[in-house]
Amino acid sequence: MDLRKQLIKILLSCLTVFSVVPAYSQAQICPANINFSNGDLSFWAARTGLVNGAFLDYPAPNNGVTNISEFNISTPGIRVITSSFADLYGGFQTIPNINGYSYDYSIQLGSTSTSWDLRAGVPNPGGFTRSVTYTINVPAGSPSVPFTMTYAYAMVLENGTHNSDEQPLFKATLSTVDSVITCASPQYYLPTFNNTGTGGVGATLDTAAALANGFSNSPVLFLSHAGASNGNGNLLQDVWYKSWTEVTFDLSAYRGRQVNLTFESDNCAPGAHFAYAYVALRNTCAGLEISGNPAACTNNAINYSVPALAGAVYNWTIPPGWVMVSGSNTNIITVIPGNGGGQITAHEINGCADLRDTLDVTTAPPTIPGVVNGSNTVCSGTNSSTLTLSGQTGNVLQWISSLDGVNWTPINFTGTVYTAQNLTASTYYSALIQNGSACKVDTAAFARIIVDPKSVGGVLSPAQSSFCLGQNTNTLFTLSGHTGAVQNWQQSNDFTNWAGFIPAYTNATYAVSGITASTQYRVVVKSGVCPADTSTVAAVTYYNVPFPAAAINPPNASICYGKSVQLNADISIGTSYTWSNANTLTNQGNGTITTLPYLIRATATPFRTTDYVLTVINAGCPNPLRDTFHVVVAPRIIVNAGNDTSIVASQPLQLNATANDPTATAFHSIPPTALIATNIYNPVATLGPEYGEHITYIVRATNPAGCFGEDNITVTIFKTGPDIFVPNAFTPNNDGLNDVLKPICVGIKELQFFRIFNRWGQEVYATSQIGQGWDGKIKSVTQGTGTFVYMVQGTDYTGRKIFRKGNITLIR
Repeated sequence: MDLRKQLIKILLSCLTVFSVVPAYSQAQICPANINFSNGDLSFWAARTGLVNGAFLDYPAPNNGVTNISEFNISTPGIRVITSSFADLYGGFQTIPNINGYSYDYSIQLGSTSTSWDLRAGVPNPGGFTRSVTYTINVPAGSPSVPFTMTYAYAMVLENGTHNSDEQPLFKATLSTVDSVITCASPQYYLPTFNNTGTGGVGATLDTAAALANGFSNSPVLFLSHAGASNGNGNLLQDVWYKSWTEVTFDLSAYRGRQVNLTFESDNCAPGAHFAYAYVALRNTCAGLEISGNPAACTNNAINYSVPALAGAVYNWTIPPGWVMVSGSNTNIITVIPGNGGGQITAHEINGCADLRDTLDVTTAPPTIPGVVNGSNTVCSGTNSSTLTLSGQTGNVLQWISSLDGVNWTPINFTGTVYTAQNLTASTYYSALIQNGSACKVDTAAFARIIVDPKSVGGVLSPAQSSFCLGQNTNTLFTLSGHTGAVQNWQQSNDFTNWAGFIPAYTNATYAVSGITASTQYRVVVKSGVCPADTSTVAAVTYYNVPFPAAAINPPNASICYGKSVQLNADISIGTSYTWSNANTLTNQGNGTITTLPYLIRATATPFRTTDYVLTVINAGCPNPLRDTFHVVVAPRIIVNAGNDTSIVASQPLQLNATANDPTATAFHSIPPTALIATNIYNPVATLGPEYGEHITYIVRATNPAGCFGEDNITVTIFKTGPDIFVPNAFTPNNDGLNDVLKPICVGIKELQFFRIFNRWGQEVYATSQIGQGWDGKIKSVTQGTGTFVYMVQGTDYTGRKIFRKGNITLIR
């Protein structure tokens, strides 16, 4: 067929379509604003009211009306939705997309308001009801030509625990002037076992039936006021939702007649439990339409659906080689496409409709993502890498990149060869591939461009230094602030001609040794594939004067607190010297070296760990020699033998010494007089009258290192029996003599009380601690000269109670 004949054939086919399609379409045009495409309720009638009670009508056309309040309150009860959002309880979008078909508008019928919000003053005023109605003028024509209406609905219902016929509900009603078309008029509610108790509540929800009918329990709590007499309400998890479902019906049997389509949501009959629903309608009325992607992906499961018919029987056919997975007797099927295309047919029939549709389908092989090639390494900054995608089946949707291989950023590029330029960080590259809209999007194996940071030579320090003949200390150079690996060190004698170390030296530090002339040093640093860089220059000035030399002993020593150690230094090269911390040294010399070798025998007596630095200078060499004696001083051992005390003759006295060093466990007491043992921390002394009036014990505690501490305790021996003595006067004038009035306990093991009273019988001081007393103040106020009364009681070492009282005089 030549080109002229092809053009004529195309023209004739276009004319045929032009002459036939408009005649058919005119009979199938949907009613105006049936899908709320005007963004309002125009051509729809509306009603709000109370179940079995009063109501308000809003007759069509309602042009420009987008919102109608609930009956007698301001809460919206009917509203047009033009922008989708997620429902609070169900989480579904309020404008649906069902298996590829996107609705553009919807309405919400109802709210969460209940009779509690109405505050009608009667116990059960009735639940809110809201409805919208469209009067459809079905076009005249052949009943064999379908005229269909398709709508989708979703709902949220609170379980009222009523009998089923009083539960919150949503319903659709299709009616003629004189009757209801029952096969197209379903209603939906939460079923119960109809076992209500007193007050018409308490019925048990038939959960299995609710789930089977497509309801789900919302995890979101609702503040319900049903049965809450205190007005505060109760948070309950008893809201159920049903997500979007499509329904269709055929009006071809009513050609040339009027039918009314009504959608209604009702709270429970008593009124305290809410209901609301969403409704969206298609703007296509020309018969059944199969929804689903006409371009399927081989061996990838896909869904096809038709709007449901109430009580319908469904029959599907699929192309040869395709597998029906599920749904062959429902309005939604799941299939696995084969290698070839063909036709999918759907047939649904009930008492009101007999509908069919055919969808031509093609197939594409599954997506193969392929591989991105071109991984390499570049230097940061100006760079370029070519990446090539290969082995893929499908189209490139876009390239993606990532710095960490986890978080990806889209690249607006759909070719197969991509150039990555001027990178400053290592980056992964991949591409998203999809072979047709029905096949899965897959990700190509990535390539990685490793970006090495630019080489930075860094800083060599110290920048200036000196070197004396034979010097072997304080010659270390350190490289810092560099980026990359050290390749080698270089040296020069003129700042111009540089020679690398042989063999190469790759450490970041270098100790100068053995030079005989002034020398400069620098370091060569290289980062990955980047060009090498050199560090700053460090210059060494050479002095042909011997470096000081000395030997010290011991470099490290440990001593006990209060002890000394000898520090020995033998200087073989040098003209003078100094010490640090010389204030705790003796015999350290005067700093002048008169002969060589020069010997120093200093004695160190530090009270804490100390470093003694000996600095030796040789005239003509600017660099001193510094050697350090590190002397560790053990912490002072503090021993507490106890407070001085008094006893009566022959009274056993329990001594108890302690030391702050837990390792100081070797105790020794002198003299051994009247002690049961001298090598324990808690000996008992039994001192008879033959030992005189006083005795002092010295106790020593020694640790494993041989360090020790000492303390003493003086014991006064009374030749009387156990008693409590109280002076009859004291002078609290802060002169350190007789400033505190306290009882002298002789042979007393426990003091029950020591109390002082003024002349009015008021207690001004009290204690039960031996060794404590009154300082002459009452509530921090100094008292003047006066007479006071004391009472004291204690228990002696035999268990006998001793009580004394008397007068005391405070003298100022």
